[in-house]
Amino acid sequence: MNSIAAQRPIPALMAPAPDNWKLAAIAGVAVSAVAIAALPAAASFWITGAMVAMVAASFVVNAYRRHYFGGLLVSPAIAVLFVMNIFPLLWSLGLSFFAYQSNQQTIRFIGLGNYQKLLTDNLKAPELWANLTNTAMFVVLTVIAQMVTGFLLALLFAKQFPLRKYLLILVLTPMMLSVVAVGVFFSYYYDPTFGILSYVIKAMTGGEQFILMSNKTGAVAGIVFADAWMWSPFVMLLVLAGLVSVPKYLYEAAAIDRVSAWRKFLTITFPYIRGLLMLALLFRTIEAFKMADLVILLTKGGNGTMTISYHVIRIANEQNKTSEGAALSYLLLFVVIVLTNLYLYLANRRAKGS
Repeated sequence: MNSIAAQRPIPALMAPAPDNWKLAAIAGVAVSAVAIAALPAAASFWITGAMVAMVAASFVVNAYRRHYFGGLLVSPAIAVLFVMNIFPLLWSLGLSFFAYQSNQQTIRFIGLGNYQKLLTDNLKAPELWANLTNTAMFVVLTVIAQMVTGFLLALLFAKQFPLRKYLLILVLTPMMLSVVAVGVFFSYYYDPTFGILSYVIKAMTGGEQFILMSNKTGAVAGIVFADAWMWSPFVMLLVLAGLVSVPKYLYEAAAIDRVSAWRKFLTITFPYIRGLLMLALLFRTIEAFKMADLVILLTKGGNGTMTISYHVIRIANEQNKTSEGAALSYLLLFVVIVLTNLYLYLANRRAKGS
């Protein structure tokens, strides 16, 4: 009986081999969980990192032995993606369940306490909902401005005219600039003392200096204009790609049938650019939810322009409430995911209906 038991093969999952990534993953999760629960933060950090390296090495060995050379070629990119994106994302998610401040060394598990505090605290909830309202306002205004401006620019550059290439490069220039450069440029542009806007309005009206950022309406208009100036070319590029892909023989047939310009747009042009318009709408809506840089550079959140992203920055960096800021960022992520799924549902429903 002993000889039979000795000859019994070990299950593949439990075989201690360098290419057994499943066993390495199970062991890594188990050891990391024990280290996080029982050891100090510094020790558990390095042990968890060693477990991640062990699992990654087992993946590499398994891919090499099974000749998955395609996976080996993309593994450096996956490693960079994990270190730069996935790991910080998971780390911040873990921090949202703890009471931790960056200027203190203590950390304490509180579960959903941060989320409950953000949503129910009588002192913070009104500010939170006001910032969410401002964010929704900026999302609607900036996305509408970018979609309309980008669509009109695409219609313009879809036609051939003199100096078209040079004007196209000029129009695309704002998208190539950094947000900081755009914010600094418009802060000088809106400056009441020597800004171009104030100078022109003062020359036309003969009045005093024009202060655009003196009230909420002007501040919102200034931020929306700056953001649309920078990102309308992105919408233009997507729409322009759809416009140039429309077969010319369709327009020629419509011209023979004397179809009106509006009907040609609805029946020929719009079906080719509808998907790209929806894609641009999705991208720009997600980016608008993260608007904070232009607000910081132009108004610093004053005159009722505080957005939820800027609010997260102030909580996490200025007030050193790291865990609370992480919880708020995940609440924002949840809202964006819900809106994105709603958009995809409506887009798929429209595609099936057509």
